[in-house]
Amino acid sequence: MLDLGCGEGWLARALAGHAIHVLGIDVVPALIHAAQCAGGGDFRVASYEDIAAGKYRFAIDAVVCKFSLLGKESVDGLCRAMPSLLKPRGSLMGQTLHPVAAGDDLPYEDGWRQGSWHGCGPDFTEPAPWYFRTLQSWQRLFADSGLRLLEMREPQHPVTRIPASIIFIAAKSA
Repeated sequence: MLDLGCGEGWLARALAGHAIHVLGIDVVPALIHAAQCAGGGDFRVASYEDIAAGKYRFAIDAVVCKFSLLGKESVDGLCRAMPSLLKPRGSLMGQTLHPVAAGDDLPYEDGWRQGSWHGCGPDFTEPAPWYFRTLQSWQRLFADSGLRLLEMREPQHPVTRIPASIIFIAAKSA
């Protein structure tokens, strides 16, 4: 499995106990260093642009992006490169903020938004901006990238019942 935006590598360590080999990639060297020190997988520093440009060759069963699809051009390029990273029956699983929960009072249209670490605690400071996409825009990006959207899941907040995030499961188009 390839964990894109792996951070400190918690997912690799969780899956190592289930005999799943994880290659974790993140653009932040300090996070990769922390992941390497903690073990549980193979961790490397790389950007989405590097992967999209073909600097790394993979044949992966599954690619996971947990709240790491934040940019515009970088994510577009990564999605276009995804079919070349996946084995024939491989899949992409991505989780991101749900447009309903993340939309605030702004118009429901693609565009850059100011980030927030609200509810994440004092260790999180200076949030980066992120690129907001509508559901239609996500679907179009996957289709234009040669990916077939198999499923969308919308985990809800247990009290408000408002979708908190969205999980996309996609595979190479036939």
